[in-house]
Amino acid sequence: MTPGKWLQGAIMLAVIGLGTTGTAAAQAYPAKPVRLIVPSGPGGPPDIRARWLAEKLSPALGQPVIVDNKSGAGGIIGTEAGARSAPDGYTILLTHQGTVAINPHIYARLGYDPLKDFAPVSRLVVSALLLAVHPDAPVKSVGELLQLAKQSPGKLTYGSPGTGTPPHLVAELFKRMAGIDTLHVPYKSPAPALFDLMGGRLSYTFDSLAIQMPQVKAGKIRALGVTSGQRLASLPEIPTVAEAGLPGFEYWSWMGICAPAGTPRPIVARLNQEIVHILGTQQAKDWFAAEGGEPKGETPEEFAAFILAEHARWGKVIREAGIKAD
Repeated sequence: MTPGKWLQGAIMLAVIGLGTTGTAAAQAYPAKPVRLIVPSGPGGPPDIRARWLAEKLSPALGQPVIVDNKSGAGGIIGTEAGARSAPDGYTILLTHQGTVAINPHIYARLGYDPLKDFAPVSRLVVSALLLAVHPDAPVKSVGELLQLAKQSPGKLTYGSPGTGTPPHLVAELFKRMAGIDTLHVPYKSPAPALFDLMGGRLSYTFDSLAIQMPQVKAGKIRALGVTSGQRLASLPEIPTVAEAGLPGFEYWSWMGICAPAGTPRPIVARLNQEIVHILGTQQAKDWFAAEGGEPKGETPEEFAAFILAEHARWGKVIREAGIKAD
C-alpha cells in the first residue's frame, strides 16, 4: 500500500470513528443530571419559564434537569458560565435577546462571544410586553400618552430593569417611532420600577405581562396596550400599541436554549427533539398563553439564524440611540 493510500484510509477510519463515538455518546446521553443555567435570580420570568421546562424535560430525558440561577451584570455572569462549561450536554443555558443580541453592543467586555461560543438548540417562547401607566394618569390610550409627551418634551419618565434590558430597548424603539422625548430611569430589577409606577413616580413602563398584569387586575396600574402585532387571545380587551396610537409598532421578547459550542451534534439534536415536542403540546400552548407568550420550537439552524438577525437588528437600534452601559 502506498503512503498516500495509507493516509487516505487512516483519515477515513478516523472520520468513521468520530461518527461512531458521537452516535454512541448520544445513545448513552444523558447518564447523569443536566444543569440548566438561568442568568438571573429566582422568581422572574426567565426563572419561572426555565423551571417549567425543567419539570417537563426531566422525564423526557430520564434524568433530573436542575435549574442553576447565576444572576448579575445583566445576565453576563450566568451566560459566561454557560459558555465556559464543558460541551458534553450536561450544561445547557437559558438565553434571551438581552444576553446574546443586546449586551454585546453595550458592554466592551463580556467574557463570551454570542455568535461563536454557543450551540443553539431551540427558541423557547416569544412574548409580548405591556405598556402601563398609573391609574390616575391623565391618559387612557397610547395616543393620549403620545400627545402628552409631545406637549411636554423631556418631562415624562419611563422605568426599566436596567440599561440595555429588553424593556429599555422596546421603550427606545417606542420613542424613536413616535418622535417623543422622554427620560429613562434605570433600576436594578423589575420590582422597583413597578413600585415607582404604582406610586406615581414614573409616567409609564414596558414590562412582561407576568409582572404587570396582577397589578392591572388589582387596579394599581392601567394597561394601555400590548406590544404584539395582534391582540392576545388571553387578554382580548387590551388593544395593541399599534392600534391604540402608534401604527406599525410591534415587539416580541424571546427566550431560548443553547448549549456550549462544541457540544456533539447528536446530543444537540436529542435536546432539540425533546424540547420541540414539549413545546408542541396543548399544555405548553395554554401555559405560555396565560402569561402573554407563545411557545416557539424550531430547529437549531433556524434558531442560529434568528440569533444572528437579532444581533444585527438590536445593534443598529443601540448605535442609533447612543445607548451605553452605566
